[in-house]
Amino acid sequence: MNEELKALEEAKALKGRPSRARYDKAHFNLERKWRRRELKSERMMREIVDELWDTFEKAPYSWCGFYVLAPSGSEFTLGPHRDKPACSPLAMHGVCGKALKEGKTIIVPDVKALGDAHIACDPRNLSEIVVPVYDAKGKVWAVFDVDSEAKDAFDAMDQRWLETIMRNFEKVGKPE
Repeated sequence: MNEELKALEEAKALKGRPSRARYDKAHFNLERKWRRRELKSERMMREIVDELWDTFEKAPYSWCGFYVLAPSGSEFTLGPHRDKPACSPLAMHGVCGKALKEGKTIIVPDVKALGDAHIACDPRNLSEIVVPVYDAKGKVWAVFDVDSEAKDAFDAMDQRWLETIMRNFEKVGKPE
């Protein structure tokens, strides 16, 4: 009975999954903002966080934000984020560090399965997607991290849309 209840709760949580239409609308809203003024990385990061949070809060996002590579290159510092506190500075041994080092998006269906390789800023988070952010020269300078309190909350569709949105930084590079 307990397993049935748990499965029912997970199914209910996933009903609010991001849809293609919701991502498309968020992307359109961001592109519209960026057409009207000079592109600046700091402002773009804040706008991305706000737009995606407003669109996907609790369905399935429980946190989203940027981690920017520190000048030392040995850790991340917290950039714009929503909606609760997060770890900062962040060590390079977690999923964010792996995404930066490998230069590719990482989807983690169950963060508990990572053991010590997962840096748990909030123990309620069960899944995660981390997208590297490139500058115009093809160098990763930050990652965009999204957490969820549901297992298996992210898939290839989330990856495609988030990578599409992050590609806008290739036009402007990292903040100064």
